[in-house]
Amino acid sequence: MKTIIYTLTACAILSVTACSKSGTKAFEKGNFYDAVMQSAEKLKKVSDNSKSAAVLPEAYRNARNEFLRDIERARNANQQFRWEAILDYYAKLNNMQNAIDQCTACRRLVSPQSYFREEEEARDNAAAERYALGTDLMRARPGTLPSRESARTAYGHFERIASFAPNYKDVQNRMEEALNAGSYHVVLEQPKINSRLFQYSNEYFQGRIDEFLRTNRRMNKFIRFYSPQEAKSAKLNPDQVVRLEFIDFVVGETNVTNDRVTVESKDSVKTGEATVNGKKVPVYGKVKANLVRSHKAVRSRGILSLEIYDYQTNKVLSREEIPGEFVWVNDWATYNGDERALSQADRTLALRREQLPPAPQQLFIEFTKPIYDQVTSRIKRFYDRY
Repeated sequence: MKTIIYTLTACAILSVTACSKSGTKAFEKGNFYDAVMQSAEKLKKVSDNSKSAAVLPEAYRNARNEFLRDIERARNANQQFRWEAILDYYAKLNNMQNAIDQCTACRRLVSPQSYFREEEEARDNAAAERYALGTDLMRARPGTLPSRESARTAYGHFERIASFAPNYKDVQNRMEEALNAGSYHVVLEQPKINSRLFQYSNEYFQGRIDEFLRTNRRMNKFIRFYSPQEAKSAKLNPDQVVRLEFIDFVVGETNVTNDRVTVESKDSVKTGEATVNGKKVPVYGKVKANLVRSHKAVRSRGILSLEIYDYQTNKVLSREEIPGEFVWVNDWATYNGDERALSQADRTLALRREQLPPAPQQLFIEFTKPIYDQVTSRIKRFYDRY
């Protein structure tokens, strides 16, 4: 019974899918372009599909007439960017021509007209309009750059051209120029530390900052980060500088506590033997032990100063102090007395021994790890507004 139900369900789904792809529903809704593309696709796969064969000629005639009317209307409207609308209409006319031309059954029903020359003319006119606007926005007084807002608007025009005419003139170079002029150029300095002992450890943090720069060269479209070396090589006059410095840190602050207790077994255990009436019998009783539970905590912590300032005016735009901490712990126990007095947890502790903590350089690295995550998230949050 289940097999019959599944079969009927599958057939119903296939029937609905076939109907929707025949173009009939799109035609009935007045979506003539979709009706053409769907019916052509259907006839390409099933050449004798009667529904698609009936839809295609009427759908193509209606779609073509509709696009040509829209093109004429757009030409006469004289509105900004009208050529982009005209380009879209011609592109769809040619999409229909291509779809029909690639289907033998379709060609028997419709003789589509191509508009490739008109499409290229519209593409050129659309690109020329945007290019002129972008170029005008990038003009500035001799020796000066266009305003950042003008450059960003110009970038939008060039980017739009690249989406439909990527090889138009030197649009790729113009787009890069506008992006550069519209961006904030930010130097991200490496963290400083006034300690020879921890200079090696600080290189770990510096390496993470280098990694951040490699993966976030542009945090967003209009924010460009540079390392100090890159800025020097490019002779960059930056807009802003992010300065990092460890202003306070303590490494290896050690605290050891010892908890001395006397513990007793929960149950009675055999403690020896006694002679009763000439016979040896076991003696039971609770046993005790003197236990010392030891806990060593080695705490390392520090504060990183994050400062963002305007390079031109030296005005501080943001200043934060970011803390980080790492605590290394070691637990163990010693005892005197009967081991059977110990709980399972205390026995496990008694198997451990006091250990030496990691080297100070490694402790420094450990407490900087949470600081790095905070630094990068706060830099991202600050530049989200740009």
